[in-house]
Amino acid sequence: MHNRYEKIFPGTIAVSCVMMLLGVLLDDPANILPGLYHIVTMQDLLITDYVYIAGVGATLINSGLVTILSILIIKLSGDPFNGFTIVEMGLMAGFSLFGKNVFNIWPIILGTWLYAKYQKEPFAKYASVALLATSLAPMVSYMALGSIHASLPLGILTGIVIGFVLPSLSAYTYKIQNGMNLYNMGFACGLLAMMIVPILTAFGDHPDSALYWAEGYNGTFAIVLGVLCAAAILTGLFATGAPPWAVWAGYRRLLSTTGRAPSDYLRMFGAGPVLVNMGVNGLLGMAYVFIVGGDLNGPTLGGIFTIMGFSAFGKHAFNIVPVMAGIALGAYGMHYTPDYPSLQLAGLFGTTLAPIAGHFGWPYGILAGFIHSALVLQTGGPVAGLNLYNNGFSGGLIAIVLYPTITAIARHRRPKLRDEDYYDLFEEDQPIDTSTWRTHEKVSGQRVEEPADSVPDSRFPDLPEDADDPSEVH
Repeated sequence: MHNRYEKIFPGTIAVSCVMMLLGVLLDDPANILPGLYHIVTMQDLLITDYVYIAGVGATLINSGLVTILSILIIKLSGDPFNGFTIVEMGLMAGFSLFGKNVFNIWPIILGTWLYAKYQKEPFAKYASVALLATSLAPMVSYMALGSIHASLPLGILTGIVIGFVLPSLSAYTYKIQNGMNLYNMGFACGLLAMMIVPILTAFGDHPDSALYWAEGYNGTFAIVLGVLCAAAILTGLFATGAPPWAVWAGYRRLLSTTGRAPSDYLRMFGAGPVLVNMGVNGLLGMAYVFIVGGDLNGPTLGGIFTIMGFSAFGKHAFNIVPVMAGIALGAYGMHYTPDYPSLQLAGLFGTTLAPIAGHFGWPYGILAGFIHSALVLQTGGPVAGLNLYNNGFSGGLIAIVLYPTITAIARHRRPKLRDEDYYDLFEEDQPIDTSTWRTHEKVSGQRVEEPADSVPDSRFPDLPEDADDPSEVH
């Protein structure tokens, strides 16, 4: 029953080792240790591209190390593997190219571990939250190295407080976004950062955003990323124990979902369709960067890795492309161009709003992307570049506004909050039976109801609020 999860751990270790090997091959080994030193001593405010400040070798090795540490935390804590585990690995691998490093993640993880002890609950319940909360890792680096009050104990204490507070805050913010913003922790971290930054300012501190942006690596990274995506597609089709036609059929069914959180595609469809989805979405992300004339570097690779991670939990080609298109249109409308660094990242990370396109339709996805392209440029200011998931913060604000507005005006329904437990995302690992989708019949215009035991898991996210049949998936 759990064979769809058993390859996550060795697969993550293998990919991480390949990344570190590439780091050695693509750079002078003599540059790696000095580069790692530069990485751990930077303040890491957005946007700090590790490729720019430390070189390709140190950046890839930092990413590989952080990813291995992350999967070990999940494994050793006893947190069950599922689709969201792939999300976490994509996030940790991606953001350790620009903002997270082997130093600044630990105080936050320690804070969440202390929260678990305080609640007298196993750390396994919060291990995933601990990793996601490292969105505020730049806060640790800044308070340890950049603040006018900077000291190592202060940085560690700040991280511990952040890790202690975020589990309860993120569980609350998850519900009010109604599954329309996939980066829930980005929204929670943005709210917390908006409280911390004014306090720092009141004490005479002035954190501010940065811009370190590497150029000239498109050819190298395009080859690496292209091979990675092709390997994911081929592995999904031919190396997961299912015939290629079955994998392809599963992928087509995956494309019919809305992506509304929680949408654990690994539990729904198995490893084959998820790997194909990861490869296709990674290629789409790279194509977007090239179409807008952008750069493949640490931050944009981080965005593509994040898309690939969420390919196991809500994103697919049909719901991310409308959002990307809306962001590109918004860039032109605001007299910017889509290759502006922040808008390159918005085009990738803005796919956090993919469920809006999937749930309400592609025109609303374009609308959400258009709004996001303007809002995300403003939300970074109040948090002073200290929240790595800034697109998640912007996406949360948009989701909170658009969901009830579209539901009430366009759908003529009463909006209501979802009641799922946030921690179910991390604790559930039972495969979801999707074999009964779209199996009802109609007789003389009347729907014949399915037996109660044929309806998929009650947490299945793609049902409308008033639907009682899985065939009404959008």
